[in-house]
Amino acid sequence: MEEDFLLLNPGPVPVTDEVAAAMDEPMVSHRSAAFEAVYERAQDGLDYIFEQSTLDGSSTATSGGGTSLLLNGTASMGMEAAVANLVGDGGHVVALINGKFGRRFARIAERYADVTRVEVPWGESIPLEDVRAVVTEETDVVTMVHNETSTGLLNPVAGVGEIAAECDARFVVDGVTSIGGDVFDLDAWNVDIAVTDSQKALAAPPGISAMYVTEEVKDDLQGESAPFYEDLEWHLRKSESHQTPFTSAVPLFRAMAVAVEDIVEETMPARITRHRTQAAAFRAGFTAMGLELFADAQDATVLSNTVTAVSLPDPVRGDYADAFFDGVAERNVSISGGQAHLGGTIFRVSNMGGLPDSAILRGVRTVGEAMDDAGVEVDVDAGVAAARNELDVAEPASADD
Repeated sequence: MEEDFLLLNPGPVPVTDEVAAAMDEPMVSHRSAAFEAVYERAQDGLDYIFEQSTLDGSSTATSGGGTSLLLNGTASMGMEAAVANLVGDGGHVVALINGKFGRRFARIAERYADVTRVEVPWGESIPLEDVRAVVTEETDVVTMVHNETSTGLLNPVAGVGEIAAECDARFVVDGVTSIGGDVFDLDAWNVDIAVTDSQKALAAPPGISAMYVTEEVKDDLQGESAPFYEDLEWHLRKSESHQTPFTSAVPLFRAMAVAVEDIVEETMPARITRHRTQAAAFRAGFTAMGLELFADAQDATVLSNTVTAVSLPDPVRGDYADAFFDGVAERNVSISGGQAHLGGTIFRVSNMGGLPDSAILRGVRTVGEAMDDAGVEVDVDAGVAAARNELDVAEPASADD
C-alpha cells in the first residue's frame, strides 16, 4: 500500500489539520475587530517565540523588549524592509555570505547602500576575524543569515553580533530557518532586527512573514527612505491597533495564529530539543549508510539543526541526479536538491515544524532505497538503525511477535 505523501523540503513544511482549517473560516474585513483579535493572537505567539527561544525558556529580550510584526509578504520583504529603513544615501552595510540567502541579503542591501561583502565558498564557515577587519565605526548595518538553508550551516551570530555592537552598527539577522526551531537569543547576540518566514519552522502556510524590531532600534528607522509598502514606522504604528497598513491576507494570518499557539503549547525548550534530536538523527542515518554531509563547519560555525545537506555520490551527480530524485519521488516523498551552482551536487532535507520521529526514519529509509535504485550501494538498514538510535525510538515489533 502506498504511503501518504511526505514533504521534507526546507520549506514549505507540512501544516497541521487545525492550521489548514483556520484558512477555511468565513471571510472578515481586515479592519474588523475579528481580524484585530487574530492579529493579536499571532503577535502574542510570535512575541513568545522571538523572546523565549532558549533551552531553558528564559527571556531573550531583557533590555526592554520590542515589537513583533506580521508582514504581507515572504521573508525577502522583511529583509529588504530592515535594510531600507536603516540606511540612507551613502550608508554602509557589511553583508556576510556563505550561501544563497547571505548573497540575497547582500543583493538587497546593494540597492540602498554601499556594501562590503565578506564572502566564502558556499558551505564553508565565515571567519570572525574577516568580519572584524571590515566592520568599522562607519558601518551602519551588518547583515547575516543565522541558518543558511542552502547549505545546512548554522552561522556564528553571537560572535558577529559582538563585533557589530563594538562598532555601534545595527545587526539584522535572517532567522528564517532557525526561529521557531532552534535557539535564537536576541539580547545576548545583540540582534536589532530579526526576520523569519511563516512556512519554515513556524509551520504555517507560505505567503506572510514576521519580524521582531527591538526597542533600541526604533528611533533609527527611516520609514520615508524605504519602499512605500515597507515603511516600518507605519507598520509599527498600525500594529498598536493589531492591524497592518494595507489589506491583510486574512486566511494566512488566521493560520499563523493557530501555528504559533501550537508552538506556545509545545514550549520553545521542548521544540528546540526535538529539532536538535531529529537533525542529529538525519545526520547519523545518512553517514551510517555511507553518505557524506556537505557543509564544512569550523570554529564557531556548526551544522544546522533544521536543514541537513548531503553530498550526492559521484554515480548520481550532475546529469545523473534525476535517477536518485525520481526514486525518492516514486516513494511519495519530496526532498530538495541544491540551489544555483550546487544543483546536481547535493540534496537537502528538513525537519522543521512538527514532524513526528517516524517521518525522520522514513526520510532516511527513502533516501537509502532511492540510492540503491540509482546504482549507489548504501547500507539502508545501518542508516535507519543509526537514526533510530538518535531518536531513541524502539524498533517496531515484527508480525511474529
